[in-house]
Amino acid sequence: MRKNLILIGAGGHARSCIDVIEQEGKFKITGIVGLESELGLQVHGYEVIATDKEISTLIGKAQFALIALGQISFPDARINLYQRASKAGFGLANVVSPSAYVSPSAQIGNGTIVMHGAIINAGVKVGSNCIINSRTLLEHDTQVSDNCHISTGAILNGGVIVEEGCFIGSGTIVKEGVSIGERSVVGMGSQLRTNLSANSRFLGESLK
Repeated sequence: MRKNLILIGAGGHARSCIDVIEQEGKFKITGIVGLESELGLQVHGYEVIATDKEISTLIGKAQFALIALGQISFPDARINLYQRASKAGFGLANVVSPSAYVSPSAQIGNGTIVMHGAIINAGVKVGSNCIINSRTLLEHDTQVSDNCHISTGAILNGGVIVEEGCFIGSGTIVKEGVSIGERSVVGMGSQLRTNLSANSRFLGESLK
């Protein structure tokens, strides 16, 4: 039997999340939380039934929630919503596309979504409230901490460490063993060969 799920976020990323949720088939979406201006709108056939101010009132409609707000650059909005959903009593759902591969020896935290075509290989650890986006490759023993977005087509080679709250842009390649400090942003199409300290912005070939 499918478990009831509330989606928190009604934008473009929510549409992608809905597609993965429907394909996986573990959860039944019972409503979406969005902006006040979005109330009553349909997102791929699911109604926006409440705003984020009303999250605590929705616990009777679902056992689980998923943060379906996207993350470009900084994670603060997703963290805030995750904490509010958890405080309200929701379980934070793990969602994995049936077209993704997750090694039996990998670990994935609560509230993380693994999207179409992603590969999570042996010994990988992914924290809570993360987005592992379409066609991402996390090679053996990579560690991705809480509240990170590893964007479409990124390749993180063996033993990479991504600390909390990072954004790794589409098509980025990270050399094996590299560490990326918390709340860092790595721009799309980058080739990262050296460690980054916390709060770095790496855009191609330069730190900014």
